[in-house]
Amino acid sequence: MDIKNAQLDVDNWIKEHGVRYFNELTNMAQLTEEVGEVARIIARRYGEQSEKESDKNKDLGEELSDVLFVLLCLANQTGVDLQAAFDAKLDLKTKRDHDRHHNNKKLQ
Repeated sequence: MDIKNAQLDVDNWIKEHGVRYFNELTNMAQLTEEVGEVARIIARRYGEQSEKESDKNKDLGEELSDVLFVLLCLANQTGVDLQAAFDAKLDLKTKRDHDRHHNNKKLQ
C-alpha cells in the first residue's frame, strides 16, 4: 500500500466508523502521546532502562501503527498529500546526502 492509499483508507475509516476527525490540536496531542508510547518501548527494550514486567507484552508494531494512523489523520485534515511530500523529501535527501554518511567514520 502506498501513502496516498493509506490516507484514503484512513479517511474512509473515519467516515464509516468515526463521527468526524478530532480537531488538529487534539490529534497533535494524540500523536505526541503515541510517539511517547513508542519511545517508552524503545528506551526499555533497546536502551539502557529496565523493561517493566507490564511493558514486556507491548507491541512496538501496534504503537508505530498508532503513530502512523494519527499522522495520516493530520495530513488528511490539513490537506497535505503525504505521498508527494515524502517523494520530494526522499529526492532531496538523496541529492543532499548521497555521500554524506559514506564518509562518516563513526558509522564504519
